[in-house]
Amino acid sequence: MSKTKERVDLSPNQQGRVAGPVAPPRVSARRRRPGVIALSLALIAAGGAGVAVLLLQVGNRAEVVTVVRDVQVGQVLTEDDLGKASVALDPAVKAVRADNFKAVVGKRAAVELKPGSLLAPSQVTKDSLVKAGEQLVPIGLEPKQIPATALVPGQKVELVHVPSQSTTETDQGRPSDAVPQTIDGRVVKASGAAPGTGIVVVDVATSATDGPTAAAWEAAGTLRLVLAAPDGN
Repeated sequence: MSKTKERVDLSPNQQGRVAGPVAPPRVSARRRRPGVIALSLALIAAGGAGVAVLLLQVGNRAEVVTVVRDVQVGQVLTEDDLGKASVALDPAVKAVRADNFKAVVGKRAAVELKPGSLLAPSQVTKDSLVKAGEQLVPIGLEPKQIPATALVPGQKVELVHVPSQSTTETDQGRPSDAVPQTIDGRVVKASGAAPGTGIVVVDVATSATDGPTAAAWEAAGTLRLVLAAPDGN
């Protein structure tokens, strides 16, 4: 049995062509803008710096002493008045470290302390605000008598006796030229203005010998409080 050989006829156009290798399609390379590249690098650097700062802050957290209750000036601190907290503390902020918790218990508040604040070393003292040989005289000041400068604990003042007009006149009816009596004092505490009246009560420490005199002036309404010079002169 003979095999029949198939013949494939090519068209005249196809007879002259020879098949060759197929070239892959060209892929044009993307042109990257220098500005975009620089921006990307800047964002990456900024992100890395932010993470570094965050890690640094977390690593520098410190245990410090906090105030958890209201503490008045001169009050002795107890463990119930204080607490502890872990914070990222700036080197410029002065705070009592938790390691010194026991050391501040038993000291007195040099200023009024509010809950939620950090306890600073300057806010406590081992000395009594009313020292030996002193007395505490409360003085009520009306709004017109309150100095514009805020009264703070430790500030030096003078208590001035201002007699009534009738007692300052001589027998001839002329005002007396006598120098007003004064008593040196030191502010221990100043309250806020009372609602309605605006009166501020200032606790002033004086010598034990001057305390009764200052209290008598206060009761008679003839006492005035004057701020002393910063050097006390």
